[in-house]
Amino acid sequence: MQKGKLIAIEGLEGAGKSTAIEFIKSYLSSKPIQVIYTREPGGTFLAEKIRTLLITSFKEESLCAESELLLMYATRMQHIEKLIKPALDSGKWVVSDRFNWSSLAYQGGGRKLGFDKVKQINDLLLGNFMADLTIYMDIDPKLGLARAKSRHVLDRIEQENIDFFNCAREVFLKLVTIYSDNSVLIDGAKPIKEVESKLVSLFKKML
Repeated sequence: MQKGKLIAIEGLEGAGKSTAIEFIKSYLSSKPIQVIYTREPGGTFLAEKIRTLLITSFKEESLCAESELLLMYATRMQHIEKLIKPALDSGKWVVSDRFNWSSLAYQGGGRKLGFDKVKQINDLLLGNFMADLTIYMDIDPKLGLARAKSRHVLDRIEQENIDFFNCAREVFLKLVTIYSDNSVLIDGAKPIKEVESKLVSLFKKML
């Protein structure tokens, strides 16, 4: 049996990840493959419980950056071991709304814990396990946050200041350069039809 593929959709708030995933669902629905759609943080029963801790603001106590980072990897490892790997081994494709790039960008860059420090943890836990393709939806943070605010109530992390997201974006752009062989940048500010056309081209190559 041919092993499945993992596709990660990354980007800042308001970059168009959800819209891209909905289009991917529609496009792949007619293809002869089984696809699981999931998200991070979360994706499994326990991982979703940890997600609640991560995105909720508690008046009793704030979450320190280091704890946030470790909780992100706790939920990620549950996700990988309990959902992603079994799905890939059974030949299914997995499309994940966020994956490990988000920790490198948000905790390494946004929280200023350092790219190298977070990558050490990432490499220790994930080893050589990575997405077959990472689609990074790029957008100016100001535009992305304006979009996000118009659509829903912002969670704990989404409420961070603009400097947080500027620093995160710098890391995302760095990652696209480092992993140029299996990643692609799509301008999330472009018209939807243009974004969809690029997604079709990508998936035609993978299929």
